[in-house]
Amino acid sequence: MRFKFLRGGGSAGLWLGLLPATALLVLLLAPLARLVFAGWSGEVNLPGAPTAASWSIWSPWQDDYLRWRVMWSLAQAAITCVLAFALGLPLAWVLARFEFAGRMLVLRLLMLPFVVPTLVAALGVLALWGPRGVLSALLGIHLQDTPWLLLYGNLFFNLCLVVRAGTDALGQVNARQVAAARSLGATPWRAFWRIEWPAIAPWLMSSLCLVFLYCFAGFGLALVLGGQRFATVEVEIYTLVAHELQLGQASVLSLWMLLLTGAVALIYAVLEKRLAAPGRVEPVARKPPQGVLQWLAVLVALGVLFVICGLPILAIVWRALQAGLGAWATLLDAEVRAALWNTLRFSAAALVVATVLGVMHALAAQRSVLWRAAAFLPFVVSPITVAFGLLLLYPGWTASLALLLAAYAVLAYPFVAKSLSAGLDSLPPHLLHAARTLGASPQRTFWRVTLPLLRPALRRGMAFAAATALGEFAVTLFLSRPEWSTLTTLIYQRLGHPGAASLDEAFVLACLLMLLALLAFLLIEWPVAGRHERRRTQVGAVALGVLHHA
Repeated sequence: MRFKFLRGGGSAGLWLGLLPATALLVLLLAPLARLVFAGWSGEVNLPGAPTAASWSIWSPWQDDYLRWRVMWSLAQAAITCVLAFALGLPLAWVLARFEFAGRMLVLRLLMLPFVVPTLVAALGVLALWGPRGVLSALLGIHLQDTPWLLLYGNLFFNLCLVVRAGTDALGQVNARQVAAARSLGATPWRAFWRIEWPAIAPWLMSSLCLVFLYCFAGFGLALVLGGQRFATVEVEIYTLVAHELQLGQASVLSLWMLLLTGAVALIYAVLEKRLAAPGRVEPVARKPPQGVLQWLAVLVALGVLFVICGLPILAIVWRALQAGLGAWATLLDAEVRAALWNTLRFSAAALVVATVLGVMHALAAQRSVLWRAAAFLPFVVSPITVAFGLLLLYPGWTASLALLLAAYAVLAYPFVAKSLSAGLDSLPPHLLHAARTLGASPQRTFWRVTLPLLRPALRRGMAFAAATALGEFAVTLFLSRPEWSTLTTLIYQRLGHPGAASLDEAFVLACLLMLLALLAFLLIEWPVAGRHERRRTQVGAVALGVLHHA
């Protein structure tokens, strides 16, 4: 039995949840309600904007151009799911069943794509396959203005998610059941389909729901890699608002995006209920590879992971080093220094607020399943939809630094809340009972026993929140002012300038931003990187990590 102070029961839970509830209501639910009203009515009036034409709720399906955008958004998300599943399941099986030198390092390096900001990842893909790309020049294959550029970028983030989910799911397979099937004459292939597949299928389907959500609601990758023809609905919404001021049409598209992502999120929530691991499982023991075929499988698995998930990161560094001193001299410009300062101070302020909101939300959610699920709301709604809703509801505050930082914090705090909730679930009850038996008050028990035990989970959530704030791009484009330019907006501006010199400067800035994100993640999370956690907590951390790129 947990204590009310720790579990958010009674009046303590009510007061703890008041601030996060207010933040969600003011910065997420109310803007979404305004957006739904605007989309349903088909007409939006915004001060300073031209009169918007009325659009019915079915307009995206009646217009050929908009219908193509919606269908392509669905198609590229579905294709990525198929590719991630086809590649991820064999890779996960190799990592789960074979023990070899460097295996744990490989599993830890799989976290890197989740830390790299979306815009930086897009530049990494361009460095490989875009104009003057390393692989495009070497192989003579140019993917510019093709759908494969965006699909490769989607795989960069999402393949690691499926691999980690599959690896941890295979660790939940009962070795006794597999051994019994084999002893009864089942082939390895038949034992996999009859014993292992039913156990890991919910995990993989859950991860694929997250993959679909990210790809369908993704913005940064589609903006840079999609081009004019293969841009997604999120890019179209941004174009309609920022460049054409067609707010009514953008509202209708945003409403449909909200409905579609909400449906997929509901499927994910249903699958998530089936992921409760058994109390005691004897996992299948990993064995060293034996024979040429097994070693070949390990080498092929590592090679695929390196090509898809490692090369874009190395390509950014390579192109930045090739840029020359002239491009590196841009780091001394006053504009870059100001953008770096804005990035650091905005991220630091957002991290503080996000940590406070996340801790209060996690403590208040220990008695309420509904309130715990509310932490997923900022993940379900894309940053573009959030920013557009804020723009509609608070037009007079769109140039406010407080609103910008509040949006940063709301998008980042669920990482802290979910990580801390998982830590609270895994607290050993006997330690808390012992502290209370020895006369410690609930408050003293929290500070002297609970908080030290939760520190690893708290630091991990803060690490993801920091990486999210450093790489935030979509909200900044909508709500920022020119003097609040960050490294992400500066990189995007450089990409919009013609000439090789601007592209080289963009790679240098991307290298700097990637270094900042990695340093922030390692400084916060590294002290707890070696701590043991339950497998499901690890999968949850990976899932939360990929969503921050949406």
